[in-house]
Amino acid sequence: MKDNHEKELLAILEEKQYATIEELASIIYVSASTVRRRLTSLEKKGFITRTHGGAQLCADGNFPSFSFRSQQNIAGKKRIALSALKLIKNGDVIFLDGSTSAYFIAEYLKEFSGIKVITNGIDTLSLLSKNGVDAYSTGGRISAQNRSVLVGAYAESVISNLHADLAFFSAQSVEKTGEVYDCFEEENILRKRMMAQAEKRILLCDSTKLNRSSIFKLCNISEVDYIVSEKDVREYFDTPDVPNLLFN
Repeated sequence: MKDNHEKELLAILEEKQYATIEELASIIYVSASTVRRRLTSLEKKGFITRTHGGAQLCADGNFPSFSFRSQQNIAGKKRIALSALKLIKNGDVIFLDGSTSAYFIAEYLKEFSGIKVITNGIDTLSLLSKNGVDAYSTGGRISAQNRSVLVGAYAESVISNLHADLAFFSAQSVEKTGEVYDCFEEENILRKRMMAQAEKRILLCDSTKLNRSSIFKLCNISEVDYIVSEKDVREYFDTPDVPNLLFN
């Protein structure tokens, strides 16, 4: 029974990435104390990271690889990228975070002239170089939790001294209230810095991000200029402060 409970908890966290003790207990129909014991066991095995009041599947070595994540919802992410291109013009300076959604935008940037791209995404930087796009790395250290991105004080200082026309970013969870969350605090710090240094802020939000939970708040959708999705998501939100929406 113990192993069954642990498998159930891992399956839930694989889908949601983050969940509270109470949420997990209600889903698998056990007590909160049972969930805590099972989570303690999973943490000792290195599968999860415990947080205050919950758990997340972001422990070292267990977060899905960039190549794996880039294969999830490919059709939706490509549609989002093609919609996002409508906001870009020749000569723009662009921030791209290290998300797979931003990576799909990078695939098409060779079609523009005079574009300059700043990114903390290692795979994104490699793709831009391969395609001959003028690209700049934020520098920094490789994240211990998400090995496909650069984070830290050095990357923050680089971004703070730059200015961009557009900042494209994604996150793990977008709630009905408009709150945007991710499970990686250090990545959120860089995203916030990119948002502060850009004229326009664009949230890349494929519909799998809706109705999910995560732990660290990034922003509210009222703080962004555009949401780009693969479909019309306006009815999902309980807030009237939904920014401009692009979808295809």
